[in-house]
Amino acid sequence: MTVYCDYCGHKAALVDDSEIYGRSFGHTAYLCRNCGAYVGCHGRTDKPLGRLADATLRKWKMAAHASFDPLWKTGPFRGRRKAAYGWLAGQMGLPVEKTHIGMFDVPQCQEVIKIIEKGDFKNAQL
Repeated sequence: MTVYCDYCGHKAALVDDSEIYGRSFGHTAYLCRNCGAYVGCHGRTDKPLGRLADATLRKWKMAAHASFDPLWKTGPFRGRRKAAYGWLAGQMGLPVEKTHIGMFDVPQCQEVIKIIEKGDFKNAQL
């Protein structure tokens, strides 16, 4: 699989995660050696978990997860992560297959936070 950096256009290298974190957690990642953006992979596969992210996008992804994850971990979608993402897809007007925080850019991560803060779960399939 070939992955290109959204920031600088360079080809990202498939690396052991030790190149990013300083020690291996047993996973692979794509790393843009030109600008430092990276994304983890599913296990030791070459399938990226989303898009390459720079420090700013990583910050917003963490914030979006901090808002969203409680919905399916302990909240109204408890234990139903897929249903929570389905609801979020409807709120954002996106196809379900394109709705994952790992795929989002900064404005989309900010939108996730605003949607969750509104707390409008009336039309959710709970």
